[in-house]
Amino acid sequence: MSSTDQIPLLPLNSGTSIPQLGLGTWPMDDDQAAEAVAAAADLGYRHFDTATAYGNEAGVAEGMRRTGIPREELFVTTKLDGEFQGDDRAIAGLDAALNRMRLDYVDLLLIHWPLPQRGQFVSTWRTFEKLLADGRTRAIGTSNFTAAHLTALAAETDVTPAVNQIQLTPYVPREEQRAYGEARGIRTSSWSPLGGEEGQVTRDPLIVEIANAHGRTAAQIVLRWHVQNGLIVIPKSANPARMAENAAIFDFELSADDLTQIATISHGPDAGVDSDRIGH
Repeated sequence: MSSTDQIPLLPLNSGTSIPQLGLGTWPMDDDQAAEAVAAAADLGYRHFDTATAYGNEAGVAEGMRRTGIPREELFVTTKLDGEFQGDDRAIAGLDAALNRMRLDYVDLLLIHWPLPQRGQFVSTWRTFEKLLADGRTRAIGTSNFTAAHLTALAAETDVTPAVNQIQLTPYVPREEQRAYGEARGIRTSSWSPLGGEEGQVTRDPLIVEIANAHGRTAAQIVLRWHVQNGLIVIPKSANPARMAENAAIFDFELSADDLTQIATISHGPDAGVDSDRIGH
């Protein structure tokens, strides 16, 4: 049994479930994404994360087809960016994405950024509710939303987001946002969970020390931290060896002392989200 056979399925408030570990695909192109998804599936991954803004939705879906795995056993997330905000504009956005992917539905559809200065994310969410009701997506959620943005949705719409995907690491643990979501049945998903080029969390001396004590890599310690905090985690890699390493995190546990020590490297209170960015 490979380590990925142990990937937990987390229930979503939509009635579906999401594999806790997935593959991030930004900034791969279509060819790279197809190869990465197929390789990841061979290692047991079943959850793949893309976005219209990434320009690789077709490649992700091609990789899924190459696996020969039944569609219902795979979980794909895509996101619609600012071009598709406003009354009913997301309908054409998702239709175009499904055409590119040659799929009948996605498992999770996210608003990529709230873009609050436009004042359209609430009307966009109402359109997402229609897409959920139509079956073109099995769950709907948000990306890079703060608690204030989510509160606005709750006040004016009917469906609670299934997932809020945010940048999150032990350096920037966003505890308040996570607690807000947990209290309302919103799963938190971590993008750039290893800190990317700027975070350098995998080079933190404490993380390295804990990794050595467990006979693991620093990346595995950080990913295990996400898992033990109940987070969905989507590390990006196009390297099958690294994919396998990232998935080998379900046969050990961080101790309470490990978690207490990791809490000391937080860079402070939750940082704000730049809602004008387009990227992850």
